[in-house]
Amino acid sequence: MISQTAEYALRAVTFLAERPDTAYSIPRIAEATHVPAQYLAKIMQDLAKQGVITSRRGVKGGYSLARAPNEVTLLEIVQAVDPVRRITCCPLGLAAHKDHLCSLHARIDHACGLFEDAFQQATLGELLDEAALPAADGGRPWPLR
Repeated sequence: MISQTAEYALRAVTFLAERPDTAYSIPRIAEATHVPAQYLAKIMQDLAKQGVITSRRGVKGGYSLARAPNEVTLLEIVQAVDPVRRITCCPLGLAAHKDHLCSLHARIDHACGLFEDAFQQATLGELLDEAALPAADGGRPWPLR
């Protein structure tokens, strides 16, 4: 349902949310999240442009979360790097579907809407809270804690 770019962004921002008082370099985030560093650099630029994260230059520079984890929704992260595309008109341009989507495209759009709603209601803070609970096997799920 989401692109690899969005998955990588979610991993990186989650990593930063777990460590809110420190700025991290691209190589450090890439290593921790298993995301290629060059690809991550572009993702981080997009996240910074949208105000999800901040960047600082210099010796103590790096990237950090721009707001508290409870204030950042998962949808905001996804939309910053690879916006969800809703179907508002027939992708095939069929005149018969000019005023309404066919049942296939209507269902696809409905699924996209459910995804948007679920990710709009979920915050990074909730992910961190859920990760604090013991996992079924006694360990903690990656990437959270």
